Amino acid sequence: MRHNDRAASAPWIRTRLRTAPGAATALAVLVLVTAFLAAAFPRAVDAYETKGLRHDILTADAGRSALEVARPQPGLELPQAQRDAEVRGPELARVGAGLLKALPAPLHADTSSVAYGVRTTKPAVAVEPWLPRPEAVPPQLSYVAQSGLKEHATLASGAWPTTPREVTSDSREVQGAVTEETAAELKVEVGATIELLTAAQEPITVTITGIVAPRDPRGSYWSADPLLRTPSLVPDPTSPFPVHFWTGTVLLAEDAGPALLSTAAEPVLFWRIPPDPAGLTGPDAAQLTSVIASLESGPGLLKVREIAGGTAMVATGLGHIVEANARMRDAISPVIAVAALGIGSVAAVVLLMTGALIAARRRGELALMRSRGGSLRGIGGRLLAETAATVLPASALGLLLAVLAVGEGRWWPGALAAAGVGLLVCVALPLRTTLQHIRPTLHGAREDMVSARPSRRRTVAELTLLVLAVGAVTALRRRGTSAEGGTDLLVSAAPVLVALIAALVLVRLYPLPLRLAARPVARLRGAIGFLSLARAGRSSAGGALPLLALLLALATAAFGGSVIAGIGDARDDAALASVGADARVGGASERATLPDELVRTVRDLDGVRNAAPIRVEYGVAMPEAVAGDGGANGSGAGPDRTGTGNGSGGAGDVRAATLVGVDPASYAELARATGLPAFPAARLKATAASAPLTEGTESGSERVLPAIASPAVAARLGKEPQALDTLSGNFKVRVVGTASRVASVSPTNFLIVNSAALEQRAPTTLLLTGSPDPGKLHAAVEASGKEYAVQLRSEERARYVNTPMQAGAERIYLAAVAAGAGYALLAVLLSLLQTAPERKTLLARLRTMGLTTGQGRRLLAFEATPQALLAAGGGLFTGWATIALLSPGVDLVPLALAGVAGSDTSPVVLRTDLWSLGLPAAGVVALAAAVAGVQAWWASRRGSITELRAGDSR
Repeated sequence: MRHNDRAASAPWIRTRLRTAPGAATALAVLVLVTAFLAAAFPRAVDAYETKGLRHDILTADAGRSALEVARPQPGLELPQAQRDAEVRGPELARVGAGLLKALPAPLHADTSSVAYGVRTTKPAVAVEPWLPRPEAVPPQLSYVAQSGLKEHATLASGAWPTTPREVTSDSREVQGAVTEETAAELKVEVGATIELLTAAQEPITVTITGIVAPRDPRGSYWSADPLLRTPSLVPDPTSPFPVHFWTGTVLLAEDAGPALLSTAAEPVLFWRIPPDPAGLTGPDAAQLTSVIASLESGPGLLKVREIAGGTAMVATGLGHIVEANARMRDAISPVIAVAALGIGSVAAVVLLMTGALIAARRRGELALMRSRGGSLRGIGGRLLAETAATVLPASALGLLLAVLAVGEGRWWPGALAAAGVGLLVCVALPLRTTLQHIRPTLHGAREDMVSARPSRRRTVAELTLLVLAVGAVTALRRRGTSAEGGTDLLVSAAPVLVALIAALVLVRLYPLPLRLAARPVARLRGAIGFLSLARAGRSSAGGALPLLALLLALATAAFGGSVIAGIGDARDDAALASVGADARVGGASERATLPDELVRTVRDLDGVRNAAPIRVEYGVAMPEAVAGDGGANGSGAGPDRTGTGNGSGGAGDVRAATLVGVDPASYAELARATGLPAFPAARLKATAASAPLTEGTESGSERVLPAIASPAVAARLGKEPQALDTLSGNFKVRVVGTASRVASVSPTNFLIVNSAALEQRAPTTLLLTGSPDPGKLHAAVEASGKEYAVQLRSEERARYVNTPMQAGAERIYLAAVAAGAGYALLAVLLSLLQTAPERKTLLARLRTMGLTTGQGRRLLAFEATPQALLAAGGGLFTGWATIALLSPGVDLVPLALAGVAGSDTSPVVLRTDLWSLGLPAAGVVALAAAVAGVQAWWASRRGSITELRAGDSR
């Protein structure tokens, strides 16, 4: 019997697929696209997390990312021969090989850059008279006998350092080399000798036999200890005066390590192992953190000591790099989860709508089968087989395309997602269709209206969902959006919850205003208005499922667009805060002033609209806080003692501020041109006691200058004049206004006065607006000397180049916006296609009563407009509510500014983007009107007899 059933199933499937190839193809394409998106999302997340982890390790300083195993020199209680043997190349290489084999997964070493040897940890003073002494202090040199010198350097001059005789602790002559940079700065030549004293004050002569050039100066071999490559001029910490001396490193022959054992420079044995991130993946981060912690102080360290010695220690900054990467990933994940859950819900609803459309088109066919004795099990099995024959290959193909498109990532999350799409369609379509035919029916109900009174079960179900959704949103609003320990599904489901509430409420309410509007329209002469409103008020196309899909898609698109717009706005604001204008010309040092000729030359360049010369003086000491006024305007973060903080501290925290002398007119124009808050230039007008000083006139301490201050500085100074002692003169200031943000200084503690009233008014900075040619601007400034520099807002904005993790998250949001818009349009099409046969029949009937083609088009357009406006308005509300709900806990800094040194890292809140909110909603209305017009045009081309043939199931 089962064999006969299987034999009978094949013709049915082939017959159905041949009968309706268009519907089968459309379903397969929809499943293919949805399965591709579902499978590509987890792979894309894995890909950008993997690339981000590798990028952070590769771009980190080699001294932080490398693992260094070090132990002190062999004990003095050991025989000399044994001590010498332990620091020679063969023994060090044996230990290094053991350490490489003992590295736990997923940590792997970059074997091409592994280095080991002996180095001194206490620099030795070099007393040779030919060495440079910039401030009469002799240089201090370190010495290292490191492996792999010939593989990582080329010989620029001389010969490689060697060991003609076996070097021991008693050796007093060794050979060494220096890099080209060390030789240039320290005046070292081939053949020069440097004396290194032993603990007994006996000299060891180090002969420089060669000068080498690093093959990869930025590689781990040379960058883990920068002094190997480049000497440095450092301050003397033991001197009471600010004096400096040179420090550098001499590269000894590889087997010359035993000679260092006799010195007092505290030699240590080391094995430097740089990591190879090529094999790491994003999910490995947690395990990698655990492995590093074990190596530093855990079971891994015990194993290292078994190989390298009982006193060996492991030091690395790799754990901090991985933890910083994990913090960025944890900050980005909740934002990504909102897009994922929103688009996933939209896709699921659209698939259900597709099943409903197919079920509606086949209602008559299946009702006939049911009335002739077909069982629900048999009908459902045939529908399942028919659907699976189309859906499963499409899901598999979507998974394959996702694997090809996103080549790096775990396969099983994508496979589960694609399988979930296929399973949803295979189960939903047969189940929905068979449930409609539990009882055989002789004829169907009217298709042009919904039930006037929904069933009690539906009412109870809707009320239950509504109460649960409102409760979840209320809890989310009270608790906030910040979650500890990972992504919070309640936060991520905010668009779904808000859309569900709006859909359930709007579906029940929207017929009421339509029915009220139909009453006055019914008194008009034409029938089109009344007929369209009456049909729109009872049409089944405005059900909860289509409306939910539209609201979800519009809310997700609005949220994604706001995230992308917020990232761009944050980077623009950070660039403006850093530069102060479109371009900035200043001195290399803070106190350097700009010559008048340079100011005139730059001001006259093509493209410069406005030039505002200002005088900036950092670190001006503030007087004691005024009693009773302290903290009046400052509430917030922490102390700011340098004048370069965030300016949100209390008045008692402000010890210093930045004094800015400006020309009020040009500075106000600068604020207008850059979009900053209006600057109250009139309050700085120099009159009476603050009148401008003539050139060379000294400023009296009794002069009172009006000043615009930051809130914290204003609170500290109070309302009475306060004396200031500055490089620009001694005077008193009276705060006449406050500003939270101004040009030329980042949001900080500042004080702005009229530069004309200063004793020293020469500008230190020139702020420009407009679009001057960068090349000409740089040339004009360089012509005045190397002590002046140019900073462009466009170049500062370009610094915020996306890391792989940021770029991947942005791409996902762009895809979310596109997918949300696409699914919204598809939901409109499915909703209108579901009632298309009934509309064509209606037009055919009305044409037999004298309805013209133009009237038919207006009828369908007017009928679709209320539903489209309902969806658009609900989408606007849902998108706005979602952003308002999530914005307190969404900080876009990790996506916008993370990883850029010196960038403004104040919180970047999510703001509503009107374009992302309005364009998709307008597109829904336009598409609904276009589809209605196309339907009317197509129906007018076919004769009424074709549509009204008796017994036709179309």
